[in-house]
Amino acid sequence: MKALVYHGPGKKTWEEKPRPKIQEDTDAIVKVVKTTICGTDLHIMKGDVSTVKEGRTLGHEGIGIIDEAGKAVKNFKKGDRVLISCITSCGTCEFCKKGMYSHCEHGGWVLGNTIDGTQAELVRIPFADTSLYHAPKEVNEDALVMLSDIFPTGFECGVLNGQVKPGDTVAIIGSGPIGLAALLTAQFYSPAEIIMVDADDERLKVARKLGATQTVRSRDGKVVEKVMELTGGRGVDVAIEAVGVPATFEICESIVGPGGHIANIGVFGEPVDLHMERLWSQNVTITTRLVDTVTTPMLLKSVEAGSLHPEQLITHHFKLNDIIKAYETFSHAKEEKALKVVLENR
Repeated sequence: MKALVYHGPGKKTWEEKPRPKIQEDTDAIVKVVKTTICGTDLHIMKGDVSTVKEGRTLGHEGIGIIDEAGKAVKNFKKGDRVLISCITSCGTCEFCKKGMYSHCEHGGWVLGNTIDGTQAELVRIPFADTSLYHAPKEVNEDALVMLSDIFPTGFECGVLNGQVKPGDTVAIIGSGPIGLAALLTAQFYSPAEIIMVDADDERLKVARKLGATQTVRSRDGKVVEKVMELTGGRGVDVAIEAVGVPATFEICESIVGPGGHIANIGVFGEPVDLHMERLWSQNVTITTRLVDTVTTPMLLKSVEAGSLHPEQLITHHFKLNDIIKAYETFSHAKEEKALKVVLENR
C-alpha cells in the first residue's frame, strides 16, 4: 500500500509500505476513504514532536471502511463505515475511566505519532471498539472527517475548558481551522461577543461569515489595545489561544479580565513567559489540555441534526496520492487561502 512517510524534519515521501496487519484481537484494519492534514502534522515536519520517529506514517484523522476486524472486536464488522478518532482509548485503564482518553495507558495520541497513522491507503486501529464510531450514511463525509480531531479539540480545549457561557465576551486568538472550530462550537452557549484575532484578512472574513461579532487584525501589534477598547477596558471573559506561539499566549494574558479564563489549544514548541506579576490577583484560570474526544458523540449528533456544519472549514480537495501537493498547499495557507484540505482515497 502507499503512505505518507516522515523521514525527519522537512522530509516526507509518498511511498510503498507493507500492508498493516492485525496485531491484537482488539485491532481493526480500516481502508481510508478520506483523511486530512492537521496543524500538528506541520509541527511534526518542523521537528517539534520528538516522539515521532523517522519512518512513521503520519496522520490521525479520517473516515473509512472496516477491511478486517480482530476476533475480539464486537461493535464493528467488515464493510462498516467508520469515523476514526484521533485519540486511541482502551476504555478500561484508570485514565480512560476518568474520561481522559488522551492519557490512556495503552493508547492516547498514538496514530501518526508512535504508530503508523491515517495518511495512507490502510491503517491499523488498536482498541477498535472504543476508538472508532459508526459513520451514518446520510451525513456528509467532509463533515465527518472534521470530527476526528479539529472539532473535538476546538470544543473541548477551548470552549469547555474556557467555560464559555451565555453573555460572555470571548476572544479567540488565531482564526485558523482550530480557532474557527472553537468559534462555531462556542456559539452553542450564546456568548454576547466573539472577537476573532488574526493577521490574515481572508481568515477574518471567513470568521465574520461564521459568526464572529468582531474581528481584529493583528499585524500592527496593537491587538491588546483594540480588544480592550472593544470591551470598554474590562477585558474578555474567555481568551482562547489557538496558535501555539509565545506572542499569542501573551496576548491572552493581557486581554483576560478579572475572573476570566485563558484556555490554551495551541501546540507549543518553545517556552512562554507567564506574567504572574499581573495575573496573581486577578482570579484568572489558565487551562491546558490534549483533546480527549469525549464530546465526539455529541458533536456527531449535532452534525446529524443539522445544527453544526464542520464542512464549512474545508477549502481544498485532493486525491490521496496528491498528498505532497496537499501538504504544500496547507503549508502555504495564506497564499493558497487554505483552511482544511481533504484527501480522498477512491
